[in-house]
Amino acid sequence: MLACAALPASAQPYPSQPIKVIVPTAPGGVADIVARAFAHKLGESGKTIVVENRTGAAGTIAADFVAKSPPDGYTVYVGFHGTQSILPHLMKLPYDAAKDFSPVILVARSPNILVVHPSVPAQSLRQLIDYAKANPGRLTYASQGNGSSGHIVGEQFKQVSGADIAHVPYRGAAPAVQDLVAGHVTMMFDILTLAVPQVKAGKVRALAVAAPQRVSALPDVPTMAEAGLPQLEGGPWFGLLVPAGTPRAIVDWLNSEARKAFEAPDVRERLAAQNLTLPLGTPEDFAAHIAAETKRWGDVIRAAGIKME
Repeated sequence: MLACAALPASAQPYPSQPIKVIVPTAPGGVADIVARAFAHKLGESGKTIVVENRTGAAGTIAADFVAKSPPDGYTVYVGFHGTQSILPHLMKLPYDAAKDFSPVILVARSPNILVVHPSVPAQSLRQLIDYAKANPGRLTYASQGNGSSGHIVGEQFKQVSGADIAHVPYRGAAPAVQDLVAGHVTMMFDILTLAVPQVKAGKVRALAVAAPQRVSALPDVPTMAEAGLPQLEGGPWFGLLVPAGTPRAIVDWLNSEARKAFEAPDVRERLAAQNLTLPLGTPEDFAAHIAAETKRWGDVIRAAGIKME
């Protein structure tokens, strides 16, 4: 086990000062929950961790702050699909998502799930596609905002299904879900965590989940592959990154401590209750995941001609 990270003889053992964890979203979201769970567990072992929420510009303010921080292990970023894999294709960023960070560990994932308003006359994905093709432009899909996972998956759905469905972007998931439940929009690729209560309450109907296996919270809902669209697999993810150039010994120490933190039964149970899976793994696993996601979403964005408005 790594007791502390090895540094040059003239330096103090790492960590010898508080570690700052930067969260790109407001308190209460998944990124914030991940950061605070990590901080709490490290705190139990005597380390001092400070969680700081730096919101704005779709997460790029926080990402840029970390990218330009000293590579000494004392600034850790809770990176996510937006800042690391989607936005690089949509806008000129003040940081290089591929070169300015060293991945530490992929902590949590949650698949998107296709839900429709109960008024939509479709009980399956196939029926939805047939209805959309027979009624071009009649269906609308809400998203959490331009460039969100729900937006990009929605565009991918249109590409692979050939359906004509209008995109309606919102400022966040909550107003999008609110309008879906009210029937102002007809469908949405929601985050599983947020969709499950609405599905169980009968306020929306779930047609398929973009995951490799069915999810335990909604065992009767088929996967996209089972429903006929295996290309649609993905959703939000969150992991820890540090500035590029951080010594490998520090990256390994953070990876080891994160594994211990997120493998703790109380943490796993809390995150599982929010329908999150915890891949964990090595820094190389996370790097490969980011690269694959960046290519996949880049292909969809280019094919759809998506631009940030």
